Amino acid sequence: MYTEYQQRRQQLMSKIGNGTAIFCSAPMAVMHNDVEYVFRQDSDFFYLTGFNEPAAVAVLAPHHPEHKYVLFVQPKDKKIEIWTGYRCGVDTAKEIYGADEAYSIEELDEKLPEYLKKADRIYCHLGRDRNFNDKILNHWQRLMRIYPKHGTGPIAIEDTGPILHGMRLIKSEAELELMRKAADISVEAHNRAMEFTQPGRYEYEVQAEMEHIFRLRGGMGPAYPSIVASADNACILHYIENNRQMQDGELLLIDAGCSYGYYNSDITRTFPVGGKFTAEQKALYELVLEAQKQAIAQVKPGNPYNLIHDTAVQVLTEGLVELGLLVGEVEQLIEEQKYKSFYMHSTGHWLGLDVHDVGVYKYGEDNPQILQPGQVLTVEPGLYIVPDTEPDEEQPEIDPRWVGIGIRIEDDVLVTPNGHEVLTAGVPKEIADMEK
Repeated sequence: MYTEYQQRRQQLMSKIGNGTAIFCSAPMAVMHNDVEYVFRQDSDFFYLTGFNEPAAVAVLAPHHPEHKYVLFVQPKDKKIEIWTGYRCGVDTAKEIYGADEAYSIEELDEKLPEYLKKADRIYCHLGRDRNFNDKILNHWQRLMRIYPKHGTGPIAIEDTGPILHGMRLIKSEAELELMRKAADISVEAHNRAMEFTQPGRYEYEVQAEMEHIFRLRGGMGPAYPSIVASADNACILHYIENNRQMQDGELLLIDAGCSYGYYNSDITRTFPVGGKFTAEQKALYELVLEAQKQAIAQVKPGNPYNLIHDTAVQVLTEGLVELGLLVGEVEQLIEEQKYKSFYMHSTGHWLGLDVHDVGVYKYGEDNPQILQPGQVLTVEPGLYIVPDTEPDEEQPEIDPRWVGIGIRIEDDVLVTPNGHEVLTAGVPKEIADMEK
């Protein structure tokens, strides 16, 4: 991966011209009192450096004659490392991570101006870390006071997001290899969950089976808090308590994925706890599955991103009318967004180093992102008949037989030159393959 990180840095430097880009690592986060969460590096920082320690800063200065890539890291300290673990240190930062120069993080304020004074712009991630942004702003203001008479020094601070996140949107072969591995582990875990689930077991038992596989297969653990939602818990989109005992006749919605090498998978399946769908569950499930199939069919180069969601909404609204859950002309119901009583989220998101990965979905109201090979996204329509939902104006009361059913089906899909590849196709979703 050394060459991969180097190529990313070179690509970014080619886009910022005579600017200097500065990136801050993620901080350690406190769970409670003096206990910290397991460290997880900032995704932008990791994408460019592969460096996995806190209290670090990366500087890209393409205009500098010698030091175009500089790392500021924690210095070696044997006493501290006994308590908190290995530190790379300054020398190894150059040897292993390819920095042209490296310094102790304690030297940042002293050394940073050297890489800013001849830049025409400073690029950093605005809004993520207020203290770090304030530090950069102070350096910029100091340079503005020193250099304006000489016609040099940065004239503006700009966000790295529009440039860097466009790069991250298109996955390389090395990234896709990691995403396929994350997907394969997640597929195995979901298949185990289906096999393990039975009436009388608790949601957390299913969660434990899945997360055991995440770690057993070399994953970093869950990509996000696992959702294991039985009965009407499935109508809570981000339900994570996972503490209910499952009963025969109910559905179980599982939204869970593994993180592997910092890259993520995100899969949802909904299936009957006791092995058989009821008539109402089956009707809604078949509708969601058809919406997902038709939405996935729209994943191909040249199509606008919003076509995926629009297709799912069209299929779901038509089906809701056929089932009597909505009344009216389909196009008018869509225009008035009446379907949102039952389908209130979008049909997917970008996937990569972040579960809800970076990248633009649209450039203004009428200018959507166009799908390109190398993009990875989720396709996840659903229907949720939430208890105690009041019907919209001019819509019928909801028949009690539908109430409490929540269904979502989600796969991870790669845009390929000729269409798409479903990375998570190994988890069953046809009724015949799920019923026992």
